[in-house]
Amino acid sequence: MAIKKRVKKTIKKIARPAAKKRKPVAGRLQQAKAKKVVPVKAKKLVASRLRPVKGKQSPEEKKEALRKLLIQTREQFVREAKIEISKYIRGETRQLVDTALDDGDWSIVDLSEDVSLRKLSAHRETLVKIDESLRKLDEGTYGTCESCGEEISKERLKVMPSAIHCKDCQERIEQLEAIENQVR
Repeated sequence: MAIKKRVKKTIKKIARPAAKKRKPVAGRLQQAKAKKVVPVKAKKLVASRLRPVKGKQSPEEKKEALRKLLIQTREQFVREAKIEISKYIRGETRQLVDTALDDGDWSIVDLSEDVSLRKLSAHRETLVKIDESLRKLDEGTYGTCESCGEEISKERLKVMPSAIHCKDCQERIEQLEAIENQVR
């Protein structure tokens, strides 16, 4: 029963727009959150679509190509999230629960659930960044750091098209998050 509640809660988080970040409930979840989980499939998807196009493109063509890339990447993350959610609905983890005999078995079940939920959480965070990048593209502010207002380097945008912060600001944000995680 607890698994269904966690799945429903995660589905709601993925479906709703980004709100304020919530504090993790358990210690294992904090440790999982501290590790940035980015699916390998998604990394390969972004890298494979960033090959340079021969010839010169107009700014509008570049903008449209970038929009397509962001939308395709978003669709891939949504597909992966749906697959993870369908595993819970089909009951693939139910077999682990049915065979759990002692505390060690239950810890494996809990760990498996935490990893799956962290993967869904990482998908959600990436989807929020992609949506923010699409919004900035429409406003004409794509490539500008949200924190300092400086231009984000072209190299960074090639590697991570959904980047909304420059390298320095992103490092600062990650350091603050690490400090917050240590304090909790």
